[in-house]
Amino acid sequence: MGICNNRTVIITGAGGGLGRAYAQALAAEGANVVVNDIRLEAAQEAAAEITRAGGKAIANNDDITTVATAKKIVDAAIAAFGDVHAVVNNAGVLRDRMFVSLSEEDWDTVIRVHLKGHFCLANVLANHWREQGKAGKPVDARIINTSSGAGLQGSFAQSNYSSAKGGIASLTLVQAVELKRYGITANALAPAARTAMTEAGMPDMVKKPEDGRFDFYDPLNVASLIIYLVSESSKHVTGQVFEIEGDRVSVCDGWKTGPEKRKGGSRYTPQEIGVVIDELIKVAAPPKKVWGT
Repeated sequence: MGICNNRTVIITGAGGGLGRAYAQALAAEGANVVVNDIRLEAAQEAAAEITRAGGKAIANNDDITTVATAKKIVDAAIAAFGDVHAVVNNAGVLRDRMFVSLSEEDWDTVIRVHLKGHFCLANVLANHWREQGKAGKPVDARIINTSSGAGLQGSFAQSNYSSAKGGIASLTLVQAVELKRYGITANALAPAARTAMTEAGMPDMVKKPEDGRFDFYDPLNVASLIIYLVSESSKHVTGQVFEIEGDRVSVCDGWKTGPEKRKGGSRYTPQEIGVVIDELIKVAAPPKKVWGT
């Protein structure tokens, strides 16, 4: 028995890359897996691979970016496996451009797939789990979101992607506090691994070593965290954003109030506040650099 035995999980964007690795690893740990991908053939191949290995999986290609079609994904999972215990929101797209060259369509596509896609499926499931709780059924459910280093610190020529991923990190914090009462945890991760996206953008960096060394960018390195978060063992962990790559995992600090200065009972003038801002910036911890700069 694995640590996710009989837990049903929906994974979006699971036809390849990280999502496919998550699906394989979760199935090996006993989970029932819904392989969702807009590319039906890729989803079917991934699901077939799992069933050939003795696992349980179905393929699904319903759209994650509307509530109506997200409900179809949940309905398919319940029809196949009886219930759903977790969702891994993993699907995404890129439309990289310098900000001044970014079209409205580039912006809308990335925000829709990443940010709205994270909302729709989680919203349907949260309501499903809340109704179960109201009916007296114990709920031990998981929302696992995908942010990015781009969302945590920005990324050159990725203002749309960075905005979506930053929004996902904030969404996770709100989900965690609002849904805890229903037995639902919400966490996010910012992974780095070998995927179609990273192989296209930085192939030399993420390629598999040929000399038997540790494969730092193997997606299965990230899958270990996903398995833990889906399992019943992680029920005490919520409202966290993790960075993970290779053999490294960290808990993100997030925005916190930094140095401050009070004038004392009266408003700053524009001239005064400029001086104060300069003083505060000098003593504040410098932010991490934007990726690509």
